[in-house]
Amino acid sequence: MPAVPTDDLIAEAIASVLVDGFNKHYRLFHESSALAKSRFDQARWQEGQQAVRARIQFYDDRVRETTEQLHREFNADSLSDAVWQHAKLQFIGLLTNHKQPELAETFFNSVFCQILHRTYFHNDFIFVRPAVSTEYIDSDPPTYRCYYPNTAGFRASIRQVFVDFGWVREFEDMDRDVEFVLRGVESHLGTIPAREANLQIQVLNSAFYRNKGAYVIGKAVNGATEYPFMVPVLHSADGKLFLDTIILDASRISVLFSLSRAYFMVDMDVPSGYVQFLRSIMPNKPRSELYTMLGLGKQGKTMFFRDLIFHLHHSADQFIIAPGIRGLVMLVFTLPSYPYVFKVIKDVFGSSKEVDHDTVRRKYQLVKQVDRVGRMADTLEFSKVALPRARFSPELIDELYREVPSLMEEDGDDLVIKHLYIERRMEPLNMYLEKAARTGRDDLVEEAVREYGNAIRELAIANIFPGDLLWKNFGVTRYGRVVFYDYDEIEYMTDCNFRRIPPAPNFEAEMSGEVWYSVSRLDIFPEEFATFLLVSDRIRDAFMRYHPDLFDAAFWQRTQEQIREGAVQDFFPYPEAQRFCNLFGGGCPV
Repeated sequence: MPAVPTDDLIAEAIASVLVDGFNKHYRLFHESSALAKSRFDQARWQEGQQAVRARIQFYDDRVRETTEQLHREFNADSLSDAVWQHAKLQFIGLLTNHKQPELAETFFNSVFCQILHRTYFHNDFIFVRPAVSTEYIDSDPPTYRCYYPNTAGFRASIRQVFVDFGWVREFEDMDRDVEFVLRGVESHLGTIPAREANLQIQVLNSAFYRNKGAYVIGKAVNGATEYPFMVPVLHSADGKLFLDTIILDASRISVLFSLSRAYFMVDMDVPSGYVQFLRSIMPNKPRSELYTMLGLGKQGKTMFFRDLIFHLHHSADQFIIAPGIRGLVMLVFTLPSYPYVFKVIKDVFGSSKEVDHDTVRRKYQLVKQVDRVGRMADTLEFSKVALPRARFSPELIDELYREVPSLMEEDGDDLVIKHLYIERRMEPLNMYLEKAARTGRDDLVEEAVREYGNAIRELAIANIFPGDLLWKNFGVTRYGRVVFYDYDEIEYMTDCNFRRIPPAPNFEAEMSGEVWYSVSRLDIFPEEFATFLLVSDRIRDAFMRYHPDLFDAAFWQRTQEQIREGAVQDFFPYPEAQRFCNLFGGGCPV
């Protein structure tokens, strides 16, 4: 009769299954990310966008596979507490010399939380706190390469930085681009620091691939002074490579990693090394956001929630209902001392809404899978979030139990919200416009309206129609950029039918106030936008100055045709004026 495995052997086997499950996940993730270089070389833009969408599902698929294996082989939900605690210790041992220990710990948590009740969600059983340090993990190849201009010369060093990425396509004019880089550095710094003998240039080993660009990120280190830089590499109209600009301001580099943009593809052996390097040039960018933008969304969520709990321990204000017009689909609340909003789907929607809960969830998932072109806020989606009840204002508690009782549960001193979205907080555009008008800032009104129209235009080019175009569904970032954040009515542009309102058959029909033409669900009449957008003379003047074509079905139909023809547009995460072709002339290659 075969021996019955002891609890220790079961725990060891569980730890091994969990490590194997994670390793399979990261192998697939890494392979997909590494292929971004060849997709860039071969200008396979649509394939790159599809790869970003497909990669999002990798993590959940591996968690599900591993969970099913543990149920099948170990009857996982019947195991004792001691077995699970020992499995965690064994798992930690298996992470010795692992290249992605922090990601593996999060994978352990994800599987564990699928099996046992949330009462086990503390550090005895899961990794509430990390157990393995990510400092000084060796990487092959190294996380960054080093260049020494005092030995090779500054021009030669700059050239070698880009040669070493090994792109197959030739550069259009590398000498010209190196000269542009030199001039860009001089115009920003006033001098070239390479004349100092101890200068070192450090460049992350993998480019950051997104859409049609490859972004080279690094820093020049001169003693105690560091100069961060980012250089986008693009394809010219004739298919050759060129350097488009150099960004030397950390705040502008930070915009590249905005959560309103699509995730990067990066060939990383040790992700924590990349995050540490990026933090050295963007110290104000949270690690959670950097992991998310590297495509490691689950790690981003883990680190975000750790930061939130830490903040709650070191603050005293209460969650309150978010200022602004109440939504018909989402209940939104915020913590004034924390720069995020928290959104839950209401149990019952307003009568004008024709969507259900599953549809709303699909819309929010869709946003993760498309190119957000800097115009849609990314969301972190959580389940079974426990927060201290005492930190909720009485008005918010009443609102939650009135609007979303199905999502509420109480556990001791905590309120448990069963499903929750979290986004970066922005000032609602309608409130921004009202304040600007009230204070006589016509310049701010004009710029916000111009930005709003640009947001709609760019989303359309990226195959997204926002659906509900009301000002309240857009926000203004701290950089003055207008971003869309209400997703329950978004549609693919190519699914919509943009129409002109047909002439009335007679005068009586025109004056009756009744619609004299048939309307299907996805029929959209841009002429009608003016009714709810042009709410003041200031706004009307600004809108008609910059965006009158948005009221014409022809703009939308033309954009649809371009999308269906497979066109992938360029969206630059830096000002057009900073491109070398605009700074130094010669005509822009794209």
